[in-house]
Amino acid sequence: MNRTIAVGLGDRAYDVQVGQGLLDAAGRLIAPFQSRGRTAVVSDETVWALHGARLMASLAKAGVEALPVIVAPGEQTKSFEGLADVSDRLLALELDRGDLITAFGGGVVGDLAGFAAAIYKRGIDFVQIPTTLLAQVDSSVGGKTAIDTARGKNLVGAFHQPRLVLADLDVLGTLPVREMRAGYAEVIKYGLLGDMAFFEWLETNGAAVIARDPSVLLHAVGRSVEMKAEIVAEDEREQGRRALLNLGHTFAHALEAENGYGDGLRHGEAVGAGMALAFRFSASLGLIPGQDAQRATRAIGAAGLPTRMSEVAGHPFRAERMIAHMSQDKKAEAGRLTFILAHALGDAFVARNVDANAVRDFLFLEGAIP
Repeated sequence: MNRTIAVGLGDRAYDVQVGQGLLDAAGRLIAPFQSRGRTAVVSDETVWALHGARLMASLAKAGVEALPVIVAPGEQTKSFEGLADVSDRLLALELDRGDLITAFGGGVVGDLAGFAAAIYKRGIDFVQIPTTLLAQVDSSVGGKTAIDTARGKNLVGAFHQPRLVLADLDVLGTLPVREMRAGYAEVIKYGLLGDMAFFEWLETNGAAVIARDPSVLLHAVGRSVEMKAEIVAEDEREQGRRALLNLGHTFAHALEAENGYGDGLRHGEAVGAGMALAFRFSASLGLIPGQDAQRATRAIGAAGLPTRMSEVAGHPFRAERMIAHMSQDKKAEAGRLTFILAHALGDAFVARNVDANAVRDFLFLEGAIP
């Protein structure tokens, strides 16, 4: 049975549909959101080769013309150059504000197409069809769109909510297991930051999620989206509670930056390591018992995710470079370090103005070098 989860944002509210068979129903579901019977479909070469024909057939059946805009896969596409290329190709299609952009891919495509939609002729509607577990439970919901720069990840972007999100669990069947594990990091994040019962359920069922057991996967994705929808409805622009969704991300973005945002380290892998580091850092500050930090680390590691910097490509890392990246993080204020830390499993909080010396000492304990 499929699920529909509402993201309650007043006149900008929208539904996230989670389940099976949604790609074949996409044309019928998307048709009401455009007025001229056409949509530009931004996708990457890998996703398009695997699933493009099914989406085209679904759109054609509903009388919607699909105008493909296909980009290279990989994080490097989410750049100023990538944005300029996609924007120019959208302009060449002569889209107007009555048309629609469909983001059909993982987090890179969703971020890039969503940002392009936000700035195209000062804003055009778009729909998300996320094709990775990570995108289904995180980046496709909530309207955060962005590109990377040489100075950091997601530093240039806009809040631009989609009109509809279709999370088809069937398309996850073509994902490599590494991508499933990377996506699982964002699933377990919801348990660690605010739902102890969900965390405990994942301790038992995490392997089945990664193995794509249909009923288990539906609950995992549905509960993750439900939690994110609740948080976004309360704090759309990350002024308060929504910052909790960045659990592990301050460490993770620094690790990604040191890896040059390359394929050696997936975003979800970095988040897995970052969450384990955040819980151990919380323990080092006396905020949580050490056994809680170890339990979080075990649960993350059981999914095949890295939990220590020594397990991450690029090790050993330089503490000063890590801290420099952290000072450029979007959550930082006036150069002061901000982390999402924990009082307990399932109880995260925003820690502002964290002492850089404490971070430095912790990084040395974790194997960083001067």
